Amino acid sequence: MKFLVTGATGFIGNHFINKLLEHGHTVVATSSNRSKAEKNIWYSKVEYIEFDLFEKRTDINLVKFFGNPDKLIHLAWNGLPNFQDISHLSKNLSAQWLFLENMVANGIKEILVTGTCLEYGLVNGCLSENMITQPLCPYAISKDTIQKGLTSLRRSKDFKLKWVRLFYTFGEGQSPNSLYSQLNQCIDKKSNVFNMSGGDQIRDFLPVEKMIDNLYCIAMHEQFEGIVNCCSGNPISVRKIVEEYLTKIGALIKLNFGYYPYPDYEGFAFWGDSTKLKSIIQNEI
Repeated sequence: MKFLVTGATGFIGNHFINKLLEHGHTVVATSSNRSKAEKNIWYSKVEYIEFDLFEKRTDINLVKFFGNPDKLIHLAWNGLPNFQDISHLSKNLSAQWLFLENMVANGIKEILVTGTCLEYGLVNGCLSENMITQPLCPYAISKDTIQKGLTSLRRSKDFKLKWVRLFYTFGEGQSPNSLYSQLNQCIDKKSNVFNMSGGDQIRDFLPVEKMIDNLYCIAMHEQFEGIVNCCSGNPISVRKIVEEYLTKIGALIKLNFGYYPYPDYEGFAFWGDSTKLKSIIQNEI
């Protein structure tokens, strides 16, 4: 099977391409920076096509341009993890939509797009896919708008849409501004103190290896389409997961709780309902 993967050099894209290659699939990888792509171990094993979504190429057939892939795995997104950056609305939204609309108009049959748990907004508790979305930050508003747009487009165009709402993923290659990366940087510098929030907020964390396994199962499932949470289903406090990580690696460092304020664009205590995800993995849908 032939996959087109956008955002190839990103945190998720890099891991997912390796997963596809492990299973013998043909991969067309794309991003806006060839020199960065060349540093990845998968580069010589894929067809790499440099492409900048912000060029907004409405004059070409993008499906043909990328070699007529069977499935599109759309991971590309700029400006993360700054969820509050207004450029998500002023720049990303239109560029993303024009790209996806072009792919649909020119006959792509299946699209998997990664969304975000932030689409749910200021909601606490277990979050299920059938809940009404009420996003607050520019990033989540943009994602939610695209999801609704693609869902509407399916009424007139024949394609399968898989919208995967990612919860909190961590692992190798993550943004240097993420919690785990900052913690590791602090440890590498042999700092005595790590500044963080109060740590009492409840979240849903998933190692990137497990997230990639889930994403692959979703991508390969022939019957499923719609929205699904990619999560563990297990609530845990940020404080606890940081403390467990430090214990695991044997690092001694003081946690300076309350240094950063809690974010105001997401609930204080929430996690994902993993019922639908488990059904997909077990091939019960």
